[in-house]
Amino acid sequence: MALSDHLRELRARVLKVVLVLVVTLIASLFFFNPLYDFVYGPYQQAAAQLPAGSTQATTNGAGGGLMLYLKLCGFASLLITSPFWLYQVWAFILPGLHSHERRWSRLFMVVSTPLFAVGVVLGYVTLPKGLEVLISFNPPGIVNLVEFNEYLQFFTRTLLVFGLAFEIPVFVVLLNLAGIVSGAALGRYRAWVIVGIFVFAAAATPSTDPFTMTFMAVPMCLLFFISEVIARFNDRRKAARRVGAGLSPDEPSPL
Repeated sequence: MALSDHLRELRARVLKVVLVLVVTLIASLFFFNPLYDFVYGPYQQAAAQLPAGSTQATTNGAGGGLMLYLKLCGFASLLITSPFWLYQVWAFILPGLHSHERRWSRLFMVVSTPLFAVGVVLGYVTLPKGLEVLISFNPPGIVNLVEFNEYLQFFTRTLLVFGLAFEIPVFVVLLNLAGIVSGAALGRYRAWVIVGIFVFAAAATPSTDPFTMTFMAVPMCLLFFISEVIARFNDRRKAARRVGAGLSPDEPSPL
């Protein structure tokens, strides 16, 4: 295709994504209350474990309530339509890939999607404890005012960090398939990788409590072990396919 054809295709796909996002945003406005309960739930659970009157949710300015509606429904529409716009991105790139690259990209989508979902669910489960720890740092007599728009950013950032953290083993396997990292190298540096995972979990989680950090780091370590096993298996498979693999230097090859 000529460059102009690629640009026209890109424009068509962008317009489709924008149209679907706008329609979904309008539809999500009618489901604001369930969405609000879902997002506000972790804060309510955290507030129930704290002394009465120690925290209060607020909005700022005359348009705070309207921005709450738009941001919350916009986040929901972006999340709901993610399969559609991710497919549009993939479909735009797909014609430029080789057959084996297409196969690995499909496998990546099949594996990465449920891992990301598991990470998001785990982040949602641990969020109340993280909020409880953060709010509890306020001295007695100080009321913690949680501005809801900032809380929504905190909420989305936490879920996104957990979701992306669970994608790290997928990228490790992709690096191994590309020949950049070997399974033996992963085994040699396993201890340092585990330390790095815990440091990453401590820095990435918005809260500072060890509970949330451990809930992120332990599954990541397990996923890393699985990715190391897959990398070692793939290295052995590659070695078995090489011509003359397993022959001594003095033994002639079939060629």
